[in-house]
Amino acid sequence: MGARVLIVDDELNVRRSLAVGLRLSGFEVEDVDGSEAAIVALDRANFDVAIVDLMLPGMNGLDLARRVHADHPAVRVILMSAYHLSPRQVERAEAGVVGFLPKPFRMEEAVRYFREQLDGLNRRAAVRRGNVF
Repeated sequence: MGARVLIVDDELNVRRSLAVGLRLSGFEVEDVDGSEAAIVALDRANFDVAIVDLMLPGMNGLDLARRVHADHPAVRVILMSAYHLSPRQVERAEAGVVGFLPKPFRMEEAVRYFREQLDGLNRRAAVRRGNVF
């Protein structure tokens, strides 16, 4: 079974198309429409990664990422947005964000990006635990 992914985006079409694409690629996916629903989902189930839109109403994506990082430190957060953020800006946000996906994106590129992020993070975690590839 693939990684468990939580998609958080207030745009139904983006959320659902990304969910379908990731499911077809072997990920186990849940999608929600905002920060409050994401917090409920994260408290209810274990996820490997949360893909969070930056421009959410109410609690924005960076604030949600900070909350996820504080309450669920094992969950990796990848932000997505039509607004560009540099790696340095993401790092300075101190939100535990491990990646950024600019919108719009092509599904195959998004899936490849998520796989690369998860593979890289899994390898780094294995090295920290003393496992060698």
